[in-house]
Formats: sequence, C-alpha cells, structure tokens
Amino acid sequence: MLVLPGTRRRFLFIPMALASGLLFLTFVSGCGLLEDRSERYVNAKEGPALELPETADKTRFGQIMPIRDISVADASKMYPSDIPRPPDMTSEILEQNYVIEELDGRTWLLVNDVPGRLWPVVNAYMWDRGLGVAFDSPQLGLLQSELVNFSKRARQLVELPDNPHGQEQNVVLQVRMAPGVRRKTTEIQVRKLSPDNLPQELIPWSGVADPTLVALGLQKRVLADMGEFLKAREENKSVSRAASGMVSDPRVKLLSENDMAVAIQMDLDYGRSWAEVSRALGEAGIGIIDLNRSEGWLYVDFRTESESSSGWFDWFSDKEKPRHTHTVILKERDNSVFITAERISSYKGKNTPADLLIQLFDYLY
Repeated sequence: MLVLPGTRRRFLFIPMALASGLLFLTFVSGCGLLEDRSERYVNAKEGPALELPETADKTRFGQIMPIRDISVADASKMYPSDIPRPPDMTSEILEQNYVIEELDGRTWLLVNDVPGRLWPVVNAYMWDRGLGVAFDSPQLGLLQSELVNFSKRARQLVELPDNPHGQEQNVVLQVRMAPGVRRKTTEIQVRKLSPDNLPQELIPWSGVADPTLVALGLQKRVLADMGEFLKAREENKSVSRAASGMVSDPRVKLLSENDMAVAIQMDLDYGRSWAEVSRALGEAGIGIIDLNRSEGWLYVDFRTESESSSGWFDWFSDKEKPRHTHTVILKERDNSVFITAERISSYKGKNTPADLLIQLFDYLY
C-alpha cells in the first residue's frame, strides 16, 4: 500500500499529542481528584474531655501537644491557605516565661531572667505569702522561711490543716535559686522541711532528693503560685548585686584545643545532662538514629542539607532515610559530664565532630 510522503509522521504525532494533553490535564486537575482536608481543623467539633479516675494525681497530667483554640469569629475568616500552624514547643519557654519542668523526681520553675533580678521578687513573694524569711544566702541562692505553723496563709500554701490536733511537727519552706542551664535563665526549686527543733541557722540544701508523689505535687503547686506572683511583677523588678554573683560560672562550657572544639562540659548530674543533650539535638534538627542512655551514646545524622538531598530528583523519589554519620558520647568524670563526638568511617561528608559540638553547644547554652 502506498503512503503519501509525510502522512506516516502525521499519524504518529496525533496519539502522542493526545497522550500529552491527557497527562497535562491530569496533572493540572490532580488536586480535584483528591479530597481537600485542609479545612477539617477549622470545622472539627470538640470531643469530650478526658475523665481521670478519682484516685489519680491530676498534677501529673497535662497537654504535651496543645492545640490552638479558635473562636467562631476567627473560624469564619479562615481559608485552606490560612490554617494555623501548630505551636512551636521549643519556643514555649520564651512565650510563657515561667515554665515548670520535671526530671527524675525533681521539679523546678524555669524563668527567663538572671538570678540578680529575681532575688528581690522572690523575697517579696515569701513575705506576701506569710512565709517570711528567717535566713538567707544570696551567694548560695537559698531562702529559708520562718516557722510556717504560726501563719494561717502560709499553712494554706503548704497544705497544713486549719485546726491541728495535739502536737504538731515544725514546718519550714526552703527556696533555692541557681543559674539555669540555658543562657540568662534561672531555675527555682522549693521544698518543705520538718526539723525537730526551731532552726537557728540556714539548713544546707542537700543533694538530689527523692520526694514522694505528695511532696512533688506540693512543690509544683507552690512553684506555679510563685510563677504567677513573678509574672504580675515583671515591670517592677530591681537588681540584687549580692545575688548577681550566682551567674559567675556557667553550667555548660565548650572546651577547645588549638582553636578547635573537642568537648562540652556540663556541671550537672548525668540524668539532667542526658535530657538536655536530647532536647538540644531535637531543637537543632539533628536526627537521632539510635541511643543507649546506660552506655552513654547517641547515633545521629549530621549531614549537610546538600548531602541529605537528592537535588532535582527529590520531586520523583521518596525522602531519603536518616543515616548514622556521627556518634555523640556522654561520660561522667570529676562531678561533671563531658560530651564528645566522633565521625564514623563510612561518612565522607564535610561536617566534622567539632562542627557537631559547636552546633550542639549553641542549643544547649
């Protein structure tokens, strides 16, 4: 059969043009083929509140990932492109300024201010709540109340009965302030003591205690009350020169040799150091591949953005899985914890252990 010149090429072009057009239309209208779920957050109905057993300690429950509240007025103005971003948990401290933290049976109030500015306000809190101040040491960051037993308001704060029967045990409250792990922060702890006799001097703050759940709950309630008091007086803070001496020695230090970072020294116990390092890695966006707290190591992915990206082909491939490139090591020595880093032999990228330590230090301190 004879075919006119140029006809065969024309017949081949038509199917190719039709296929390309269909592909283009599918690509353009692809979003219409899938359900648009972007407005579900706006229109979702609130579910029933979580009910706890009557015997549960409600102070030990709270929102780990709080969801932002939306009023009806706000919801009517929202469009799919204006969905509210989830809260940035790493910035919660800066936004709230007074945050109660807990670790290994200890709890403290973290405040974004230096001890020298908080010392006078905490003194004012002690007197306002009927506790008084019997002994204090600005250099040690310790405040010790008078006997709580003779103040009705102080008794309510530490949850002593209104009408005691028989011989009652002596009760005093201690407050301890110390520079925080993070730069320009202060950590405040409280504890209730029951001395046999009326104290004639400042009782030393002993090492790490193991309070009961009841004692821990009381500490949290007093710290929450103190946080509200400090917040209400943010604009009227004075400075204590004596208490300013508490900030002279940071608790996190970057150690260098020949102008190269070799380790991070943390003047904390091991449990607190491990928690702070884990937090800092998460905030820095350094992926943790595996970890072992008892042996003191964390496998991390510390590649550069270009090394972990496939470039233009990322459009057509799944996101690359994290890879173990460096190891972070924690070791206790001389009442401190030292953090070092190692690069595994199979990693040929540009990031060095010193780079990892410097970035980790920036998020620790």
